[in-house]
Amino acid sequence: MHTFRHGTRDDVPKLVELIESAYRGEESRLGWTTEADFLDGRRTDEDALHQILAEPESFFLVAFEDDDLVGCCNLRHEGDHAHFGMFAVCPRSQDQGIGKALLSEAETTVTTLWHLKQVVLDVIGLRTSLIAWYERRGFHLTGSTRPFPYDNSRFGVPKRDDLVFFEMAKDL
Repeated sequence: MHTFRHGTRDDVPKLVELIESAYRGEESRLGWTTEADFLDGRRTDEDALHQILAEPESFFLVAFEDDDLVGCCNLRHEGDHAHFGMFAVCPRSQDQGIGKALLSEAETTVTTLWHLKQVVLDVIGLRTSLIAWYERRGFHLTGSTRPFPYDNSRFGVPKRDDLVFFEMAKDL
């Protein structure tokens, strides 16, 4: 049974640990969401998460199984849609429905809290299995892309030169 709530500043150290474990390093390879094959370095840090939490109409939705933090996402109100990002599920808990449940809760939260009818996200184009996962949940590629910020190590240290973000959207 999963429980959900808004993340707080007190959650930041555990959120960093969760996000890092899902995206980077050897632990990330236990799951299927790793970016370790094409990005080195950190995915985030406490300062970045505190900045996100300080933004108006931005928060982390966190998922717990018993008392263990097992998933998170950042939701941000951006005009006529919500942006969905920093989606992470503990690698040891992947493929157990936590991601689907967290995404569903995020969609419900977006419609209930902000009365928005669309969720938008960015995904690295190389992540074809993740794109397919989102498509199975009703998202579609919009055709919009944005270059990877090679000059900003906050997003990681690229191991290749063909990284690009694809935009995906879902009407709620």
